Amino acid sequence: MLTDRQLFILQIIIDDFIRSAQPVGSRNLAKKEDISYSPATIRNEMADLEEMGFLEKTHTSSGRVPSEKGYRYYVDHLLSPGSLRRSERTAIHSIFGDRQDGLERAVQNAATILSELTSYTSIVLGPKFNDHKVKSLQIIPIDAQSAVAIIVTDTGHVENRIFSLPDGIEPSDIEKMVNILNDRLTGVPLSELRQKIYKETAELMRRHLRNYEAVLHMFAEASGGSPIGKLFIGGKTNIFNQPEFRDVEKVRLVMDMMEKEQDMYELIRPTEAGVQVKIGTENAEQAMEDCSLITASYSVGNEPVGTIAILGPKRMEYSRVITLVDFLSHDMTKVLTRLYNTRT
Repeated sequence: MLTDRQLFILQIIIDDFIRSAQPVGSRNLAKKEDISYSPATIRNEMADLEEMGFLEKTHTSSGRVPSEKGYRYYVDHLLSPGSLRRSERTAIHSIFGDRQDGLERAVQNAATILSELTSYTSIVLGPKFNDHKVKSLQIIPIDAQSAVAIIVTDTGHVENRIFSLPDGIEPSDIEKMVNILNDRLTGVPLSELRQKIYKETAELMRRHLRNYEAVLHMFAEASGGSPIGKLFIGGKTNIFNQPEFRDVEKVRLVMDMMEKEQDMYELIRPTEAGVQVKIGTENAEQAMEDCSLITASYSVGNEPVGTIAILGPKRMEYSRVITLVDFLSHDMTKVLTRLYNTRT
């Protein structure tokens, strides 16, 4: 059990290290206005905190830095509630201000704005779109051998896939196919689209088009959609600005991890409600040993459908970041709930 004095000194040290990124020494700590203890007393308490595993001594100075255990205790027991400035609230509310942009663009904007507000890397997992309904479909030829299938949903989500065209297909055939697809598939949920393509359009296309089977099959494959929501990353290179990541190998590991979509999804997949903080080795990735990850799921009803996350050093402004992530997750929950209620 930590004494009140040890708790006070531990909090002061962690707050100071978060601000400065410099090891904290007893002499400098004793000079602070709100500390009345002598350097010797502080030094003894720091030694005890180190022995208990809350602090670590660096190799380059006599100062101490928080350990992973120290950060964990700080987040769980010592953190003061944060507050947002009016400009920060306005920036977050503006994410969903333009209804013409569509939901996907709003989620992308959320990642950008969150990274700008925190100066860390933000990761936003967009909601799954399988139950969203087709608003329009298009096939646009790229060249004689390939085309891109574009599906726009009623929420503004866009799915696109490149596929190969069979030999001898004419532009007029593609135009006829697009007309048939839009006539029969508008309003169909994405989760049912592949099945409906064959059930609703195959016979009609057989009567009007040559080579329809190859194109229909390829378009059906292209319309499969993603089994998870899309990942949007903002401020990916912000990690370079943190003194902890001057080591090129550390940066490479983190950057490589961010390029692997499935790995990132496993880190931030929607879980229980509320803000979650994982520090260092609590994250199941070697690249995250020197990082902290703060996440909050957002929901429709009681079901989590996506996640907001901030990735930064263990020396993170926890109070402010937790407040921002929590505020944005509630905002996104409100927007999505209204959207789904309107659609149903």
